Amino acid sequence: MSALTAPAPAGTLLLLVRHGETPTTGKVLPGRAPGLHLSGNGHVQAERLAERLAGLTLDAVLSSPLERARETAAPTAGRRGLEVVVDAGLTECDFGTWTGAELAQLARLPEWQAVQHTPSAFRFPEGESFREMQGRMVGTLERLCRAHPGGAVVCVSHADPIKAAVAHFLGTPLDLFQRIGIDPGSVSAVALAEGRAPAVLTVNSTLEPLGALGPP
Repeated sequence: MSALTAPAPAGTLLLLVRHGETPTTGKVLPGRAPGLHLSGNGHVQAERLAERLAGLTLDAVLSSPLERARETAAPTAGRRGLEVVVDAGLTECDFGTWTGAELAQLARLPEWQAVQHTPSAFRFPEGESFREMQGRMVGTLERLCRAHPGGAVVCVSHADPIKAAVAHFLGTPLDLFQRIGIDPGSVSAVALAEGRAPAVLTVNSTLEPLGALGPP
């Protein structure tokens, strides 16, 4: 079979889910500190996620190692008889010494302007840079694409890694990634296939059913 008639490689549907709401959402930069669980509303969002994905056949449900992400993934996995597979590549950005700080206090720091306007040049003190975070997240998703050709995979992660990945697949410069909104419990869908341009199918979806999505 010639290259002109060879079948296109099977695409993989990656469903990028931000974990549900926690008691500190919008107030604190929790980072990778352990012990932060979903709030009551966060558990509602996790159950709603499972309902919204009901029409999709899923190959796997993966999660960041952090509790709030694993708790978000659990209802979706449980309804399918799947286990939540923990993948460290989906974890939150390492905020270093900023971990646990109140957002209102951080916003008064001069460095906060770099976080918002030139994140490509910023590294969190004793932590990760935004470029490293983006490279880690994109590399993880590309690995999952290779592992699940033609399938659909749920990836429960965190706001900044998802925003950075979506920016990459859209071709948006990292310095503009803060313009992308990723709400608690939201789903962003990307279709990937070896040798083909990525397709961003939806971003920050929080309400509508997603059963019509499928691998390209």
